[in-house]
Amino acid sequence: MPTELITRCSKILKEKGLSIAFAESATAGRLASEFSLTEDSGSVLKGGLVCYDAQVKVDVLGMDPGFINEFTPESEEVTRELALRLRNLIKSDIQVAVTGLISPGGSETPKKPVGTIFIHVLIGKESIAVREVLEGSPEQIVLLAADLACKTIMNELSQQASE
Repeated sequence: MPTELITRCSKILKEKGLSIAFAESATAGRLASEFSLTEDSGSVLKGGLVCYDAQVKVDVLGMDPGFINEFTPESEEVTRELALRLRNLIKSDIQVAVTGLISPGGSETPKKPVGTIFIHVLIGKESIAVREVLEGSPEQIVLLAADLACKTIMNELSQQASE
């Protein structure tokens, strides 16, 4: 069953006639899966790409391996690039990319500990970067990241509506 925030986000997207697509590394398809369980999924969800391994980012999305190595697979820069490249892969109104460290063994450092999540959302010409350090088990971090992505989308749509 999808979280309350995912259900609400999906409903808002349907009301606004917007579609969404995902490029997921750390969340490994969980966002797309959660959205698929909402009653509005058929009119909202376009699709998603699980690009957990850096080589998939290169092979499928055409990212430069040097760029990934320079910034690390779990970084704001790589996440932004994933969202931009997703825009050309799956046509949708909103593109969401997620990378991060849900368990030890990645590019963690004292400044980028396990639990660090990077989200990049593209809505039209708006480009929103989010970096948060979340706590919990790997599954809890993934679910918190999914909710954080939805909060980011809903906040941006709310701001756009009030302008």
